[in-house]
Amino acid sequence: MSMDSSVVFFSSWMILALLLALGTTAPQAHARAFFVFGDSLVDSGNNDYLVTTARADSPPYGIDYPTHRPTGRFSNGLNIPDIISYGFHLYCIFVLSAISFLVLNGKFVPCEQIGEQPTLPYLSPELTGERLLVGANFASAGIGILNDTGIQFLNIIRIYKQLEYFQQYQQRVTTLIGAAQTERLVNQALVLITLGGNDFVNNYYLVPFSARSRQFSLPDYVRYLISEYRKVLRRLYELGARRVLVTGTGPMGCVPAELAMRSRNGECAVELQRAADLFNPQLVQMINGLNNEIGGDVFIAANAFRMHMDFISNPGAYGFVTSKIACCGQGPYNGLGLCTIASNLCANRDIYAFWDAFHPSERANRYIVRQILSGSTDYMHPMNLSNIMALDSRT
Repeated sequence: MSMDSSVVFFSSWMILALLLALGTTAPQAHARAFFVFGDSLVDSGNNDYLVTTARADSPPYGIDYPTHRPTGRFSNGLNIPDIISYGFHLYCIFVLSAISFLVLNGKFVPCEQIGEQPTLPYLSPELTGERLLVGANFASAGIGILNDTGIQFLNIIRIYKQLEYFQQYQQRVTTLIGAAQTERLVNQALVLITLGGNDFVNNYYLVPFSARSRQFSLPDYVRYLISEYRKVLRRLYELGARRVLVTGTGPMGCVPAELAMRSRNGECAVELQRAADLFNPQLVQMINGLNNEIGGDVFIAANAFRMHMDFISNPGAYGFVTSKIACCGQGPYNGLGLCTIASNLCANRDIYAFWDAFHPSERANRYIVRQILSGSTDYMHPMNLSNIMALDSRT
């Protein structure tokens, strides 16, 4: 972690500390589980256990991870769930423990182990016993909202299979702590779900005249995706999720892979940007409708498009030298093919917004999490993660 990103990250969590200090009279330091669903943007290694071409299990992936080895994350280092988990632990150490010392006559409330280690992939053989209580990452690179998305990757964990695993997870935890405590753990957990991008880049726009593009016009396809996504979110709620961060699609036309294939002068690919412009507002509208139906702010919309566009449109303002060229890759913009040991590799990953042809660098991920944590309603609707944590600490 670079010095400037460390300071920003710590400062953001101190904002949360102030919110809690002002709004909480009897803090309870307890473990809050974290569950992750979705695609390669949040996959922490499940695909390493599958026979699939969608893997990040060889160098130089993981070059800046603490072990400096590939972990299955599509990143040079930490991904978004890792950084959120790390924030949970800072929240406990610097906020709940400090406040409890003040209000409980000098007695510290001990922090649980959430965030000390990242949430493990569900398929990891290490996810047993007490480690289950921290949560689990069910995400799988290549998947989408639709079952036919990512068929070229062969064996991946499609979203309804991820939800089946979530049910299985709850059965496993029930044997450890009982049904009532398992229900409480799931109800109080934070959930992150990231879907949608692959339904465009690895389905509708994968090849000219794709099956889905022949079946649907783009506006009709977006409406279909939203209707199917609604079923996924509704099922998450039925399975006990009560705080769910839902990310929209990023600016798909601006990633190095699409610049390499579709751009003449480095401009973002118009059709993919149009797809994002159609999808994201309808996602927010659908989330609002679901929350109204349920009667609470269960689902929180994260404006990933705007978060990315901040550093894509003005990389210098965020410490990047480029938002067009990937750190690792080959061809125009390093956007063609896979990131491998034979690829071009930048010397300083902190000054590249994109690590490979599709995925942000760790430093860019840190900026995204900062907005998830403390961003305005332009980024997080109806509230950011700091507000969620402060609100939930009172219940």
